[in-house]
Amino acid sequence: MKTLVQKFGGTSVATNSIRQKAIAHVADAVLKGYRVVTVVSAMGRRGDSYATDQLLGIVEDRETVDRDVDILLSCGEAISAVVFASELREQGLQTTVLSGSQAGIVTDTNHGNARILRVCTERMVRELEDNHVVVVMGFQGETESGDVTTLGRGGSDTTATAIGTALLADRVEIFSDVDGIFTADPRLVNTATLLPQLTYSEACTMAAEGAKVIHPRAVEVAMQTNIPVLVRNTSTDALGTNIGAARGMIEDGQRCGGCIIGIAHETNRVQVTVRASGDEQQVAFAAVSRAGVQPEFCLASPMHLSFTVPARDAKNVARCLNETLQEHELVKNCARVSVVGTRLDEIPGLMGRMFETLATARVHVLQSVDSPSVVRVLVPEPDVERAVQALHLSLIENTLDGFEPRSLTAMAASGGD
Repeated sequence: MKTLVQKFGGTSVATNSIRQKAIAHVADAVLKGYRVVTVVSAMGRRGDSYATDQLLGIVEDRETVDRDVDILLSCGEAISAVVFASELREQGLQTTVLSGSQAGIVTDTNHGNARILRVCTERMVRELEDNHVVVVMGFQGETESGDVTTLGRGGSDTTATAIGTALLADRVEIFSDVDGIFTADPRLVNTATLLPQLTYSEACTMAAEGAKVIHPRAVEVAMQTNIPVLVRNTSTDALGTNIGAARGMIEDGQRCGGCIIGIAHETNRVQVTVRASGDEQQVAFAAVSRAGVQPEFCLASPMHLSFTVPARDAKNVARCLNETLQEHELVKNCARVSVVGTRLDEIPGLMGRMFETLATARVHVLQSVDSPSVVRVLVPEPDVERAVQALHLSLIENTLDGFEPRSLTAMAASGGD
């Protein structure tokens, strides 16, 4: 029998009215003959009574250990799952609620950001064979020794794709309050266009660079068994964004080999500049490593070393640098803006066009770094909206000489569900 995994994010289970729309998607899948596993996040977002951030706030000024915090945070999904299941039953659907542990999700011991080691599917398979809709608490699992763990940011997405992979599901559907993945954040760029199809690699890069519709770890898990992932809106019948293997995406032979997919951004970055030369730079990197941080935008000159870190890690990095007595400067309130694509190094004049565009938009570039799939610039955070809008207009809506972004029409024609 066909199997479908559907994940509903916090905004999709926040109120009774939106949950009814989510339930309609579940009922429709059952009507079409699918066995359905539903993964739910905690209800709502910051400020909502049972949201993860709200639960975390209960103990933020108290002495806690990570193991205990994971137990607390897992309660948000427990509440959501029980409420969702009760409403499924009201629609006549037989339903079983499973915690991450009961669903067989085994993780490592990294509390707060655990990795899934394996999914033991026996219990889920039994419930599915009894024609039950299985409602799984997302964002959580259990260690080999039986301790509750949580999976970090985007954890429910990862729960869904891990279950889909273990069950060899036909498809994983990720529902949220947006229609899919766009060429830029539609809250910043009102001309941003829905991307109807992306490869795993493209979706993973967009997500990693700041497109928060799906977590990159979830895409990586789905890629292991080539399970298609559909990102769609709970409230509409929009077709969404299909993520999968290339499936013969159409390319215009008259265009160069490179392809721009979209513009992503990430705020809350801090630029760190260390006065160091020679071996002192290695000492600085060792200090950052002790802080448990992966630096970005690394640039070394004979007398200085510059890199960026997430704002939440800046204090710890500064402490580790102080321990080595290295002089350093922090520039706060920075943002990363990324042009994402494939074989970007084959696009003539791309970097020059970007810098010209940003200069015209009066955006100061603090640092830049490029690779075949991403060109990143670091800008002051107050300028991020202007930077994203300018780059989208210049590189997506308009064209470089001899180059066009991927044809969205061709993308839609080349695949999908």
